[in-house]
Amino acid sequence: MFTSPPLIANPLIVLREEFDDWAVLFDPDSSESYGLNPVSVFIYKRLDGKHSFGDIMKELRDACPDAPEDAEGIVQNFLDDLVDKGLAGYTESFN
Repeated sequence: MFTSPPLIANPLIVLREEFDDWAVLFDPDSSESYGLNPVSVFIYKRLDGKHSFGDIMKELRDACPDAPEDAEGIVQNFLDDLVDKGLAGYTESFN
């Protein structure tokens, strides 16, 4: 279970929402882009430093009642990947 402080989306990253709730994250510093499916967009939009992992999971389970039992692990891996790529971090990381 994710026990660190709530994450925040890197404010320098551009979120461009496309059709059917898909989106692209663009890092202007590296010129790299990353595709997000609708569930990833749902999660990414909650990375405001106020939503805990538990908050995000509750909202996700409410919105997607048929989410797999291992959804927590999947979401944790996604969040870890965002942090590893510099697309999200902790509030002090971006000050």
